[in-house]
Amino acid sequence: MLDIMLFVVFPYVALAIGIVGTIYRYLTNQYSFTSLSSQFLENDLQFWGSTLWHYGILPTTIIHLAGFTIPKVMFALHSTPETLYLAELAGKVMGIMAWAGLAILIYRRLVSSKIRAITTPVDWIVLSLLFAQVFFGLILAFAYRWGAAWFIHTATPWMVSLATFQPAPQFVTALPLAHKVHFLTGFLLFALMPFSRLVHIVTFPFSYMWRRFQLVIWTRRRVS
Repeated sequence: MLDIMLFVVFPYVALAIGIVGTIYRYLTNQYSFTSLSSQFLENDLQFWGSTLWHYGILPTTIIHLAGFTIPKVMFALHSTPETLYLAELAGKVMGIMAWAGLAILIYRRLVSSKIRAITTPVDWIVLSLLFAQVFFGLILAFAYRWGAAWFIHTATPWMVSLATFQPAPQFVTALPLAHKVHFLTGFLLFALMPFSRLVHIVTFPFSYMWRRFQLVIWTRRRVS
């Protein structure tokens, strides 16, 4: 019964909250679709933390999505020892980058009074969950090797079963606790997306890449 609640009911509830909540927020307050960047308050730690975080988490997320949507292609790509070793190494490097970047961003909010003042309780909850999510992901990468291979035979068929409304939790219920926490934390973060800064994920500003340059000139009145 607990497995049904955790790996069938909870994912559907989290997805429903995330999708419906995000649509509702866009329809009622689309200008809130922003990361609310605090770069102007502190830039040095923000630059290193944000760079490491995004360059680590974005490729990792894309690879995870590819494993869910095109598993046969991903399995073929990892069918030789060389490509499997390469996938393992890349996953570990990107995971460490993401975790280090997130640690810097959390440290920044702790030590800067200005950043701490604008950090909401929801921000702390999301940061804690992201930190745990990446941490358990690294545990899987280092303690349970060859994830690129077993992932396709466990998590992928479970996710496909959810997407086709034929839930098959047996694919993941026998996995170690670290795997289960990693999966469930991901769904919890998705459910929190409409209520947090995570909502900016769905509104990537593509026009930012070819925007016109903006010149900012600071002026001050001369004192005679």
